[in-house]
Amino acid sequence: MTDAETIPDHTPARPSRRKLLGAAAATGIAAGAAGLAAGVALGTDSNPPRFQPPAMRRFENKVVVITGATSGIGAAAAKLFAAEGAQVAFCGRRVERGRAVERDIRTAGGEATYIHADVLIEDDVRTFIDAAVGKYGGLHVAFNNAGITIQKKLHEYSAEEFDRVLHTNLRGSFLATKYEVPHMIRSGGGTIVITSSSNALATDANRAAYTASKRGLVGLVQAAALDYAGDGIRVNALVPGTTDTDLVRNASPIGNIPDDAYQVAMKQWAESNVPGMGRLATPEEIASFALTLASPEHPYLTGAQLIIDGGKTAHA
Repeated sequence: MTDAETIPDHTPARPSRRKLLGAAAATGIAAGAAGLAAGVALGTDSNPPRFQPPAMRRFENKVVVITGATSGIGAAAAKLFAAEGAQVAFCGRRVERGRAVERDIRTAGGEATYIHADVLIEDDVRTFIDAAVGKYGGLHVAFNNAGITIQKKLHEYSAEEFDRVLHTNLRGSFLATKYEVPHMIRSGGGTIVITSSSNALATDANRAAYTASKRGLVGLVQAAALDYAGDGIRVNALVPGTTDTDLVRNASPIGNIPDDAYQVAMKQWAESNVPGMGRLATPEEIASFALTLASPEHPYLTGAQLIIDGGKTAHA
């Protein structure tokens, strides 16, 4: 991967928070969706609250890197970090989506650079981190978020499928952290947030690979927090519940039905499986919590696994 050589040089500008947050909050469930079958009406209670994060500038002049940020939680986080003054470098495999996220942020006045990279490839990860630091002059915050899932019974996985999930989710975060840490040490410290999952705490059938990888991340976070506390680097695990993202939809057996019907079905699923809130999280809600974990507001917080799941695991 050699995208680093073609990264344009842009002078960071103070972003328009209204524009950035408007773009980041565009994923809510649409009002008045049609029912699962013809003639079934959906009430307005299917809509989650409109997400409005507080106006803060916690990351002014900070350099942030994000893996897995071409959609979902990662893309929402890129927009929110930029809205708070960060210089954001992010990666992902889907080039057009990555460029679209970069374009949205810059149009709103923020500073961001998309770099094509696949966390399965060590050279991609190293080049991505080095390119981000070379462009922006340091590294202060990392959000290691890239992840995939393949869902089937354990004995039905091929070894290649099982490895692909673990290598993306667990090994990918290891590689990102490995190459981020030396730059953070040179910058005088930093913060790393790694996306785990509520499946690390309470899971379901057909998720052996995903659950193993996400539980492994909790152990990785705890060990890394102890490794680097003396260097001024805090490492924490973000533990989200089921979120309205492409990953969740693509893993669903009903993911290919029309949008309105899918939203109705997921609302019904959440009412039974998320006994607290009774709905899926939006990517912006989870991303905002990632910013909280990465912020300088909690200097004593490290080695933790912080759950934001609408009450899902409280019931389990």
